[in-house]
Amino acid sequence: MPVTLDVNGQRYTVEPNGRRLLGVLRDELELFGTKLACGEGACGACAVLLDGKPVNSCLLLVEAAVGHEIVTIEGLSAGRATAVQEAFVAEDALQCGFCTPGQIVSATALLERVPTPSREDIHEAMSGNLCRCGAYPKIERAIMRAAGNA
Repeated sequence: MPVTLDVNGQRYTVEPNGRRLLGVLRDELELFGTKLACGEGACGACAVLLDGKPVNSCLLLVEAAVGHEIVTIEGLSAGRATAVQEAFVAEDALQCGFCTPGQIVSATALLERVPTPSREDIHEAMSGNLCRCGAYPKIERAIMRAAGNA
């Protein structure tokens, strides 16, 4: 039975069929910014906002997302870079770029919750996001820059 999802402010009708949200976002809605990496919820590359909180879309069944506001990396900005995105570029915090969408989604959620985070706040909020390139110091600086603490 079809369900309706609210993604980036638009409504989509999809067949859940026991699928994960990540698959629907990429395969059906063609929102390719959200990445599949581990498929086990351990790396954060697939992070999206669900009612403003970061979740791993590779673990979330479509049915569990019904009735919630879903925001992907594409939905964070309306045609122009956000302060977090600009800070990631300024601090060169993207290296290969594969994990960057999930990092930016998680950082955005942190700054919505804690506008001037401490380093400890950043480490805790970003602990679910892995960067194989090891850009963690640059990611931390980017978040501090976006918060106005650069």
